[in-house]
Amino acid sequence: MIKFHEIKVGDYLIAENEGDKRQGEVTNLNHNEKQVCVDTGVQEFWFEVDQLSALTLDEAQLLNFKFHRHDNEDGTVKYSKGAFRIQLTGKDNFSAFEIWYRDEHRHILHPIFVHNLQNHFYEMTKVHLNEDSFD
Repeated sequence: MIKFHEIKVGDYLIAENEGDKRQGEVTNLNHNEKQVCVDTGVQEFWFEVDQLSALTLDEAQLLNFKFHRHDNEDGTVKYSKGAFRIQLTGKDNFSAFEIWYRDEHRHILHPIFVHNLQNHFYEMTKVHLNEDSFD
C-alpha cells in the first residue's frame, strides 16, 4: 500500500474503483481526509489510499517518460533525460541503481516505484517528470 505522505500532485498511480483499475495522474490532495484526486483519463475522482497502487519502475515506464537508453561496454545500462541520469548496476536490474542530476547523486539500494522516481526527479530538478520534461 502507498503511504499518503509519499504521494505528490503529478504522480502516476493505479486507481481502483469497484474492480476497475486505471492508471492516472494525481491532480489534488485532501490532507484532512487523506484522499487523493486522480485523473484516469475518463474522469477525475477522489480515492482513498487503499484504492491506490504503485506502478513498478522498469524500462517500459522510463521509455514512456521519453528517457533514452544507452548500453555501456561494461554491461551496465544508463538512461538519460536531459541532464538527469539513471545508471543501473546491471542490465535490467532496477533493484539497485544510481541517479544524478548535475552535482547531486543519489544511490537507490532497493526497488522503487514510478511515483518515487517522479518525486526524486522533482526534488533534484524542480521540474515535474512527464513526457515533455526537458524537451
